[in-house]
Amino acid sequence: MSEWSFLTNHGKALLCIAHDPEVRLRDISASLGITERSAYSIVDDLTKAGYIVKEREGRRNRYQIQVHLPIPDRLDRQQAIGEVLDLLADDKKRSTPAAKPKGLPVR
Repeated sequence: MSEWSFLTNHGKALLCIAHDPEVRLRDISASLGITERSAYSIVDDLTKAGYIVKEREGRRNRYQIQVHLPIPDRLDRQQAIGEVLDLLADDKKRSTPAAKPKGLPVR
């Protein structure tokens, strides 16, 4: 069976940055199972698109996610990056309880 994921590597890299704004490209690449060059390319894409701001601190980079920006969505739902990261990030506490999906039985 082939492996697949709901998130692209861009989405996964954004989650890595959400968990640790000082994450190294080496750590992103190891987490995603890609080369450092690919990780650099993804972070560069996210920076050029305005989803993250990269600041140099000594020899390290610090990233700031622009949580107010909408996710590129073909269905035009205008969901903000921060809202989706809140749902996906393990260490973030949500302020409201998760809504139960409609039409599915409650266990």
